[in-house]
Amino acid sequence: MKIFISVLSEFVFWYPLVMSLLWIAGSSLFFKYHEKDGNIAFDQIEWPLISILVPCFNEEDTIEETIKYLTGIFYPRKEIIAVNDGSTDNTSSTLRRLVKQYKELKVIDCKENRGKANALHIACHASKAEFLVCVDADAILDSYAAHYLIYHFLHKGERLGAVTGNPRIRNRDTLISRLQIVEYASIIGAIKRTQRILGKVMTVSGVVVAFRKKALIDVGLWDRDMITEDISVSWKLQQRFWDIRYEPRALCWMLVPETISGIWKQRIRWAQGGQEVMLRHWGILLDWRQRRIWPVYLEQWISLIWSFSWVFVTFYYFFTASTIQQLFIWITFSSFALVFMSLIQLWISLKLDSLYDNITKYYLWAAWYPVIYWVLNAFIVIFAFPKAIKSRLKGGYATWSSPDRGNRKME
Repeated sequence: MKIFISVLSEFVFWYPLVMSLLWIAGSSLFFKYHEKDGNIAFDQIEWPLISILVPCFNEEDTIEETIKYLTGIFYPRKEIIAVNDGSTDNTSSTLRRLVKQYKELKVIDCKENRGKANALHIACHASKAEFLVCVDADAILDSYAAHYLIYHFLHKGERLGAVTGNPRIRNRDTLISRLQIVEYASIIGAIKRTQRILGKVMTVSGVVVAFRKKALIDVGLWDRDMITEDISVSWKLQQRFWDIRYEPRALCWMLVPETISGIWKQRIRWAQGGQEVMLRHWGILLDWRQRRIWPVYLEQWISLIWSFSWVFVTFYYFFTASTIQQLFIWITFSSFALVFMSLIQLWISLKLDSLYDNITKYYLWAAWYPVIYWVLNAFIVIFAFPKAIKSRLKGGYATWSSPDRGNRKME
């Protein structure tokens, strides 16, 4: 038993340390080779028509602002398709009023909530363009974000299926929202950069992403039975050898939860969605042609195992430590090493993202970040796993509920 605990303790300590080094190296390489491109001469390109898809469910507080900013972006040829997915608030009446105000806007009003993926299905069938830009109903798209996304399709080849953008956080007044600013830079941004260097991306961002319609049709569009349609469609595209790229200059300003319960529900959904994809696509390990995506798939399983291992080892030492000093040494040493590495990763990541968003001032909030992120994430993964298994057995439409949008104030 002692040998088993010793091995497990080594794994709990070394895995996040090694992955942090990987994210630092990968994001640095991405910056060196992909983020130093010259400015794009927007006025010298003949831009194709795009369809901006906006699925909505109970968004009466945010949808008018989102549509207003979408109509005002500088992209010259666009149509906006908003799908009200059976909202129970005033989203429908708000959209009917807005459609009279903005000529680019089309509205599809569904009477029953069938989920975000189903709403995107409907909008895709109604779209006229080959390139689709999907934006959440609480998000504000940057004026040139669509240009940066579509530019890839025009210059990176016919096998490019999707380009994921760079979500930025609007509400920054609370501890929880500021911690998420740190997380989006240090974890999400670093991981996407690194995965792009490796050639495969775990998931596009559901908040802001552009698709080639032909690629979506090739994989059967979004899975309507998966709780996170963005993760699911990413894997379907890459299994059919469509490429996915990351464009950090394509900014989209979004709202994040500002309560523990709100962030808990959001992250349970994310973790469940990732695990559903892992359970559905295990067959890639038997297909040699899919070998380039094996590291991303295996890392997800190892991360899941780490969460269970961390909880087990922590409780083991808590209940078996013969002295307070013994327990204190284990917790202090492992925590110090991980916090130290996290702070290095955070500083590098914040410096990279500060090119697009002035967030280096939030570095002082980093002291809270490693403790809250690692502890909360471990329990989230564990709680989400049975939900993912149950969902795969149940099937049916993956419907959505109203999320915690936090404070709408934007700096």
